[in-house]
Amino acid sequence: MSRRRPSALAGAVLGVLGLVLTLFAASPAVAASYRYWSFWDGADARWAYATQGPSTARPADGAVIGFRFSVSKDAAAEAAQPRAAADFAAVCADTAPAAGKKRVALVIDFGVPEDAPAGERLPQDAPRAVCAQVAPAATAAEALAEVAKPLRYNGSAMLCGISGFPRTGCGEPIADSGSGAGAPTASGTPAAQSPPPAAGGAQDSGPSVGLVAGIAAIAALAAAGVWQSRRRRR
Repeated sequence: MSRRRPSALAGAVLGVLGLVLTLFAASPAVAASYRYWSFWDGADARWAYATQGPSTARPADGAVIGFRFSVSKDAAAEAAQPRAAADFAAVCADTAPAAGKKRVALVIDFGVPEDAPAGERLPQDAPRAVCAQVAPAATAAEALAEVAKPLRYNGSAMLCGISGFPRTGCGEPIADSGSGAGAPTASGTPAAQSPPPAAGGAQDSGPSVGLVAGIAAIAALAAAGVWQSRRRRR
């Protein structure tokens, strides 16, 4: 009987491997898109996905920053960017310089109706361009608060709403939005700026943590079986 144990064990191991492959094939993909406000730096009339969040970024005098609400990926090359040009001169033309203050141009794009949460309407269709005059050390979030209250944040300090929009929700994952809103551009998180503390930060389509833990447990049991079988044969 002892001579048959290795072949039986081999069959068991093959069974475990088959189960592992089945679990990987059946594991659901993690949502790749989110409904959120993304944050952008503007320079030379172009937008680049910010590498910091608005609460830590400190734009210089003459800077342009942008905010875009959309359903899109939290990725530098795939997030939807503001639909107005990053043009400081045009936005702040009517705001004279003041001693002890800096001027920051903001473009606030509420997005398109298809991306709005159910039951909510956009505050306006076209992007809003406004010039904030704030203290030299002010952050992007402080400049935004100067011109677009009320703002809403979640417990992780993620920006959830601008000018009261949207009323609820914050970086929730959306499975296959198909919205096509926005051209590719430059943060990545993008993780640095954030969505999706609400989404747990997972953005790939690999197996879940629970699945990986289960596979590790199965592998440990298989290894224990091999060890026990060898011990009996000695």
